[in-house]
Amino acid sequence: MNTSTPVIIREVGLRDGLQSIVRTIPTEQKLEWLHDAYAAGLREIEVGSFVPARLLPQLADTADLVASAKRLPGLVTSVLVPNLKGAQAALESGADVMLLPLSASHAHSLANLRKTPDEVVAEIARIRSLRDSSGSACLLEVGLSTAFGCTIQGAVAESEVLRLLHAVLDAGADRVGLADTVGYAQPMQVKRLFEKGFAVAGDRLACGHFHDTRGLGLANVFAAWEAGVRRFDACTAGIGGCPHAPGASGNVSTEDTAFLFASMGVPTGLDFDALIALRARVAQWLEGETLHGAVWRAGLPKTMLPAA
Repeated sequence: MNTSTPVIIREVGLRDGLQSIVRTIPTEQKLEWLHDAYAAGLREIEVGSFVPARLLPQLADTADLVASAKRLPGLVTSVLVPNLKGAQAALESGADVMLLPLSASHAHSLANLRKTPDEVVAEIARIRSLRDSSGSACLLEVGLSTAFGCTIQGAVAESEVLRLLHAVLDAGADRVGLADTVGYAQPMQVKRLFEKGFAVAGDRLACGHFHDTRGLGLANVFAAWEAGVRRFDACTAGIGGCPHAPGASGNVSTEDTAFLFASMGVPTGLDFDALIALRARVAQWLEGETLHGAVWRAGLPKTMLPAA
């Protein structure tokens, strides 16, 4: 296995992490998080979501974060967009990537977006038309959630995941990621589905998103890496989750994911000490909230360099 090819880690705490926490973090603290993450070497950051403020007041300042992020050289700024109206706002903000959620689970799709998966695919096609007509270079990335199972529906057929993967590419998505939204995945399943996905999408299958609900998050990251994935979502302090996943503990932590690849000699461009310092600041801002992750307690072993 070639360990010289770099891995990209996208920090998703400012959106996926904070949307699961009831309290609203002041914009000033979010901007500090953004700039500290950038200083730690993160060059892809999901800064928020263009959803109605009445639904997610925690993310009402997304446009402000995009504006600040756009001033950081080389930073790819992502935002979550659930529909055509959100896409319009994302295009107006100047975001680099729109993340479009699509659930492979029919039941989860109805619960989360009140649309069937195929209705969401049709909306993605409309968003592609809007993007093209605007002349924007913003990338459309579909996050194919519940790809490995669903707390509402149970099993999700691999054939349905692959069908939807093909459908969103036909609808105009630039790239797609597979997400273990509810923490059901296991490594053999992850490797198998990504290998099948690459056969359909090639390098347009471009991200793995894993939760650590049952302790297999990093094992699943490794399995996806073995299958050829070189880009992963992760969240400072392992916060985040899905409202339809009771007991979920959150995303794989950015610090632990960085350590996993550093331990194997895979370059990420991330400064481990800076990531740990950022985690400490986030812990202060979110005092009283349950945080996750393991490596921050002990730091790097003496057999490793302090930065990866």
